[in-house]
Amino acid sequence: MAARMFFSFLGHRGCGLDVVLFIVSCTSVIGQIRYSVPEEMKKGSLIGNVAQDLGLDLKRLRTGRAHVVMGENTQYAELQTDKGILVVKERIDREQLCGDVTPCSFSFEIILENPIELHRVTVEIKDVNDHPPTFQNDHLKFEISESALPGSRFVLESADDPDVGLNALQSYFLTPNDYFVLKEHANPDGTKFAEMVIQKALDREERPYFSLKLIAVDGGEPQRSGSVNIDVTVLDANDNVPVFNQTEYRASVIESAQKGTYITTVNATDADSGSYGKVSFYFSKLKGNAADMFSIDETSGVVSVLGQIDYEKDKRYEIRVEAKDQGGLTDSSKVIIEVIDVNDNAPVITIMSFSSTVSEDAPPGTTVAVIKMKDYDSEDNGRVTCSITKGVPFQIQSSISDYYNLITDALLDRETVSEYNIILTATDSGSPPLSSSATLRLTVSDVNDNAPLFEKPIYSVHLIENNSPGSSLFTVSATDSDWHQNARVSYFLEEQQVAGAPVSSLVSINAETGALYALRSFDYEQVKQLAFVVKAQDGGSPPLSSNATVNILIQDQNDNAPQVLYPVQTAGSVLAEMVPRSADVGYLVTKVVAVDVDSGQNAWLSYKLQKATDRALFEVGAQNGEIRTVRQVSDKDAVKQKLTVVVEDNGQPSRSATVNINVAVADTFPEVLSEFPDPAHDKDYNDDLTFYLVLALAVVSFLFIVSIIAILSVKCYRWRRERMFYKSGANLPVIPYYPPLYADVGGTGTLQHVYNYEVCRTTDSRKSDLKYARPSTDSIISLDSTGGHTLTHAQRGKLMVSDDSVDQSESERGGGSSSEELFE
Repeated sequence: MAARMFFSFLGHRGCGLDVVLFIVSCTSVIGQIRYSVPEEMKKGSLIGNVAQDLGLDLKRLRTGRAHVVMGENTQYAELQTDKGILVVKERIDREQLCGDVTPCSFSFEIILENPIELHRVTVEIKDVNDHPPTFQNDHLKFEISESALPGSRFVLESADDPDVGLNALQSYFLTPNDYFVLKEHANPDGTKFAEMVIQKALDREERPYFSLKLIAVDGGEPQRSGSVNIDVTVLDANDNVPVFNQTEYRASVIESAQKGTYITTVNATDADSGSYGKVSFYFSKLKGNAADMFSIDETSGVVSVLGQIDYEKDKRYEIRVEAKDQGGLTDSSKVIIEVIDVNDNAPVITIMSFSSTVSEDAPPGTTVAVIKMKDYDSEDNGRVTCSITKGVPFQIQSSISDYYNLITDALLDRETVSEYNIILTATDSGSPPLSSSATLRLTVSDVNDNAPLFEKPIYSVHLIENNSPGSSLFTVSATDSDWHQNARVSYFLEEQQVAGAPVSSLVSINAETGALYALRSFDYEQVKQLAFVVKAQDGGSPPLSSNATVNILIQDQNDNAPQVLYPVQTAGSVLAEMVPRSADVGYLVTKVVAVDVDSGQNAWLSYKLQKATDRALFEVGAQNGEIRTVRQVSDKDAVKQKLTVVVEDNGQPSRSATVNINVAVADTFPEVLSEFPDPAHDKDYNDDLTFYLVLALAVVSFLFIVSIIAILSVKCYRWRRERMFYKSGANLPVIPYYPPLYADVGGTGTLQHVYNYEVCRTTDSRKSDLKYARPSTDSIISLDSTGGHTLTHAQRGKLMVSDDSVDQSESERGGGSSSEELFE
């Protein structure tokens, strides 16, 4: 490998070096360096030390982000910036790269930035003998008349060797024989071909067939060769060969010519007559893609266009034409076709280097991009002019051939224009002209001078209670008119106490999106509103911020079922409401009292009778929960009546509670006992205590009978008084009904009524029952779990309501507040 370097400045020549450095502008230094390497080198092989040859240190190569730009060509070379050397990146095939053209080379540019420098590198590829001579056909067949005179010539197929110089085809050899010798010739372009010449008259009767071999050798080291077999058939007399009227034909064709376009006509004559005088034309050998480009008419010799011609690929074609008669005699000529260029290629714009961001304080004259504009057409068709969008603070300057610099032309202001779309237009000088364009998007960098702004200073969010922890509440959004990092907004919660707890324990916020999440489930009955502050902060230095207030309004959900306060459901004893058989229609049996800790329509309660032993006997007030008789009680009605009342709220979906009420329809206590027997007790007794138990039972029975007689006497007396009271038309005491939403008179909390309770104790204080006061003169019979019973007379358990208190209750019901007073 050889590397040669020349160095000189503009205006100075003859220094004897191969590298030329051009000073283009105050920011770009242009240099040129040339290397020479053989083809087929391995990947990674050294081409040259760029850093040393250009006088650059390795640090400059790294900081300048030096890189190789080859445009649309294959990347054959690679720059290793850490070593400052240029190595082979892809296998280099000289024949594929240049074909027959010598010398063979390719060029590319090495670009450095900050400041921008451009160096052009040319690498010459030396040929190696990597191809043997080859023939297009495996066999050559000749039919030669025995009348052919010594000295008759037969053109043989030429071998093709893509190598050049000494490595190319050098000579031909023919198998030794007595009848034919080989004569070599050279074309004006240097290519060689051979002719087979008869040196001894042929005699078909003596030898009608010859099998020869033509060998072609090159001059490389080591020497390579190729061969083709020649089959010669001796025919009877055909003593005149076809003769072309020209040794060379010249023609031209425009590259845009369509298939079938006429190019030229070749002509050859044969002095023989008959079939020996009939001449046929054909191409003897076509190189490259010429076989796909042109065709010849076998009879007329007309050469025409066969395929698409491209001036940029091949500018000139040389085609050998042969004329052959029916006797096998041939003559050859050459057709040279020149291709005329048309303006069919638009200029190609290649961005060699581009900085997509420029600071708004960049001074005028700052280089933004280096652009290469190339047109592959020729002459005026390939002459390019460049322009950019009007009205932008940029201009384009020409540096060297095909290269342009895009620079700033004025001060930039990001607040006025934050982004520029610069359209580069390249136009050639063809007729009609062709053009192409490319758009460069340039962003102007900013400083942090704007704080984030929320869409609203106060956000109101509605949240239904009993939400799932981690559920999304709302998303706040703030925008910053700055750019990039200065406009990157992060969201934070201001530390503060909300509902007696740190706000960070109740809600969280996504720092990037501003999405708010609930960290726990909220209960409307405990917390009805949360208010806290969200801060939005940008990513500038120093950062700027702004605040917004978020109000979360908890909405009630029907999550609480009604609670029955009266009658109290106990597991140890059976409570029964007693109704005399003399009760009239509308007799108040009892009242179901229930509350719902929800609010709004979720707390509106309604009552209905779900089950009853006799549905025709009782009804329940839908709004007040009062259980009354709907007909006159008769002797046929069963003593034991069991009612099931459902209390239901107005939520969606609604919730409910049930209460079971035992009603005894009887005038005497024994009737009640027969229907409500005592609970069973433990029947395992000690045999040793039998006697004492029998004695105790007798004493207790005696005392019990005496007590029953006394109680029945008092009961009969009171029953007669009640009958007299009802028959006198006295009004029943009224227990006012309170709707779910009434004013809380006696206290605060979710229980919105004030209730007074009566404590009724049995003879054993440990078995006391807590009962809601009776609103009427009816009686309550309590049977405890021990089998004992307590009969609470109406005067001890009833609600003492005077006429004045009834009137007061009615007035309080209309005024929105009420209270119930219970007396023992």
